[in-house]
Amino acid sequence: MSTRTESVDLVGDEAATNVARAALFAALVGAFAYVSFPHPFSASPITLQVLGVFLAGIFLGPVWGGGALVLYLAAGAIGAPVFSAGTGGLGVLLAEPTLGYLWSYPFAAALIGFVVHGGVTLRDIDTVGLPRLVGAMVAGTAVIYAFGVVGFAVVLELTLVEAFLTGALAFIPFEAVKMAAAVGVVRSDAIAAN
Repeated sequence: MSTRTESVDLVGDEAATNVARAALFAALVGAFAYVSFPHPFSASPITLQVLGVFLAGIFLGPVWGGGALVLYLAAGAIGAPVFSAGTGGLGVLLAEPTLGYLWSYPFAAALIGFVVHGGVTLRDIDTVGLPRLVGAMVAGTAVIYAFGVVGFAVVLELTLVEAFLTGALAFIPFEAVKMAAAVGVVRSDAIAAN
């Protein structure tokens, strides 16, 4: 009696690569949380996390970009110090003024990826025009602000208008800088590839 042994791929190379890339972008967003400084007009700090959300959506697309941010939230929920100022734990996601912003990240990254790639199939970033790229980030920012303002209002017991003024409007100039930085990263990647 002979025994046959064959190798079986439990996870394909593409899936393993995508998981690794999602973990890398989750770590990048966590590292960007450490670049944090107080905003004089808001209880939320200014961080570079949103830049990481933009880049995850752009480079990984809607499925893996959103997945990267789910992984980021999961790491923070179990206590990894990946939220602003090196905080972590489920309490940050349930009771801190920034909870809405954090919960929005997977949705924003997925939307950005969907708009940039025109669906769930990844396309060559070099073929994406600047208006589409910026429009995707503006749409993602709208999602982040919508979740964030509601969370801000609930936790701090503010009206939606008060929450918008202190939790969104005050950050718009900083988001524009992050969008410009994301465009720079994307375009520099395209130049390096050529």
